[in-house]
Amino acid sequence: METAICTLITQFKTYAGKDGSASTLSKEEFQNLVTSQLPNYVKNASDPEAIEQLMGSLDENNDGELTFSEFWQLIGKLASKQGGFSQ
Repeated sequence: METAICTLITQFKTYAGKDGSASTLSKEEFQNLVTSQLPNYVKNASDPEAIEQLMGSLDENNDGELTFSEFWQLIGKLASKQGGFSQ
C-alpha cells in the first residue's frame, strides 16, 4: 500500500504545476491526468464537459483547481467502486 500511495503522490506532482501552482491541478492538468492515468476508470475523460462536472464535484472551495486532498476524493470513490464497496 505504501508503494501505491507514493505512486499517487508522484503522479499528482507530475501533472500539477504545468499551468501554475505546483500544488494544485488546473482543469487541463486534471483532464490530462485522468485521460492518461485513469482511462478505464473515468468515463468520458476526453469530454471537456464531463471533466468540468467531475472537477466541480471535487473542488470543495470552488477555486477552479484541485488540491491533492480534493483529488484524493476521486481516488477514494474509484477504489470503493472498484472494490464493490459503493452502491
